[in-house]
Amino acid sequence: MIMKYIKFILIVAATLVIGSCSNEKLDPNSIFPTESPERNAFDTWLLNNYTTPYNIAFNYLYKDNDTDQSYNVIPAEKDKSIALAIMIKHVWLEAYAECCGENFIKTYSPRVMQLIGSGAYNSNESMVMGTAEGGLKVMLYNVNAIDINNPYIDVENPYVDKTNPTKDLNYYFFHTMHHEFGHILNQKKNYSTDFNLVSAAKYKSTDWINLNDADAPKLGFVSGYASSEAREDFVEIYSIYITHSEACWQKILSDAVNGTDTSGRDAIIAKFNIIKNYFKTSWNIDITQLRDVILKRFEDIKTLDLKNLK
Repeated sequence: MIMKYIKFILIVAATLVIGSCSNEKLDPNSIFPTESPERNAFDTWLLNNYTTPYNIAFNYLYKDNDTDQSYNVIPAEKDKSIALAIMIKHVWLEAYAECCGENFIKTYSPRVMQLIGSGAYNSNESMVMGTAEGGLKVMLYNVNAIDINNPYIDVENPYVDKTNPTKDLNYYFFHTMHHEFGHILNQKKNYSTDFNLVSAAKYKSTDWINLNDADAPKLGFVSGYASSEAREDFVEIYSIYITHSEACWQKILSDAVNGTDTSGRDAIIAKFNIIKNYFKTSWNIDITQLRDVILKRFEDIKTLDLKNLK
């Protein structure tokens, strides 16, 4: 009898709930925006040149949720953002499209690019120039340092003068873009673990900041930052090689020899050969051919209109 009474109460309660739900009027308005956002000329250009062809959201406006809150940074200036967007499209997206095919860059490009006006500084006084998050998002810093009227790109000097007020766009942006894209590709297809063994005993972890770029080759690294860990070593070799001339690369190898000690040069060459093979077998990319395309596009920047959108 008690069980039948409980069942009766539950049935009545369920009936009341269903009845009350059937009488409820739903709001006909969607909680999601259905109208196209207002766009200025730059927003429309980004839509046509980044979002539609490559499915990339290019963010130049400052958004707290899209930045690393551990750094004190400022927004990117609009005119500098326009110039950088034009250059990145020409020397990065279209370089890979020309060398590797449009489907390659459409498939593997990051889905979000975020610009930050200032540099991001760590407690050890090192500056973050870019980050790649989960293969989906690339963040570029120090955008406001760009001199639109004098786009300086150095492909001959492997050891940039960081105190020079005229910022080398290759060091701060293009090498950084290829560095971060190298991380993205590594996350898709891993490279041979043989690479990690070449300089295994010489990585400096947190102490890499004290190794000058010019001193790094003798230890088997192409930059001070390359000595921090194997995965950074890999993308530093890759990005420095494809964004600098052959003469610059040979200078690094020459500087890696210390008297009769060729161990530094031997280490760089051994790691380079693994990298070259990885890109050929995993991605069908000849990185020397890619370098030729990138260097030619660097030359084009001299004639690009960095102020007016077309």
